[in-house]
Amino acid sequence: MNLIFAGTPDFAAAALTALLAAGHTIPLVLTQPDRPAGRGMKLTASAVKQVALARGLPVMQPTGLKDAATQREIAAPGADIMVVAAYGLILPQAVLTIPRCGCLNIHASLLPRWRGAAPIQRAILAGDRESGVTIMQMDAGLDTGAMLLKRTLPIAPDDTAATLHDKLAALGAEAIQAALAQYSELTPQPQDERAATYAAKLTKEEGRLDWNRSATELSLAVRAYNPFPVAHATYKGEAWRIWQATPEAAQGNPGEILRADRQGILVACGADALLLTAVQKAGGKRMPVADFLAGNPVAAGERFDNQRTEDR
Repeated sequence: MNLIFAGTPDFAAAALTALLAAGHTIPLVLTQPDRPAGRGMKLTASAVKQVALARGLPVMQPTGLKDAATQREIAAPGADIMVVAAYGLILPQAVLTIPRCGCLNIHASLLPRWRGAAPIQRAILAGDRESGVTIMQMDAGLDTGAMLLKRTLPIAPDDTAATLHDKLAALGAEAIQAALAQYSELTPQPQDERAATYAAKLTKEEGRLDWNRSATELSLAVRAYNPFPVAHATYKGEAWRIWQATPEAAQGNPGEILRADRQGILVACGADALLLTAVQKAGGKRMPVADFLAGNPVAAGERFDNQRTEDR
């Protein structure tokens, strides 16, 4: 097919690479403008732009899609379909109708569950047992269009947002290839509005651990917020990032350290306790707790603060 591709991060780059490998013609790629990144905050091209430039594809990086000049450029290739994956801009109705067969979205959830910006993290946070990818015919709503194809996979007990992202990126690349290969045979299925849930964008503030919650809830938060915003807590006034943790049956006052040894730092919660196994002090490196404790003594009976702190 003759496709326009719109996407920005690694999740979308996997799909673009797969579509090119499948032999589709892609005369235009849309992606977000270059952004500052890394310690030096240098302007950096998106993952999709890097793939496109490496393959010699024309790239557009508009800040919006409402002006007539931009829409004319999008219309120029006469595309059959626009494939959209984590693009980051809302497509106005005038753009949705430019391709001959409309626009298809690769969404990282089993719609209508987890519409919105952070479906991967919200699925882990909610304790969902499975996730997947939905190929959807886009309309003017937020992930509300008719569904063409779904692919499902289990969420492993140790999956983080990072590991689940990579699995879903590969699944999304396979799913969009399958949807395009059998496009004329697919029957659009309307979404059940009664089953819809919303995956709100993540904020840094929500990564703060509230020790009054159960250990199970907090362990899900640690997994869901890895690698962003990273679960965090305060110990003796110092911010810690919590990269890895598991629930354990134990009792104590919320925030109290029950033990600290090579197996981990066990912190009492509202129900049971959370065993911290990989942590990072502000300005330091991420470490297994066994290494961390060698230079940072922690004693049973001490407490984590249970007040709001800024993630660093």
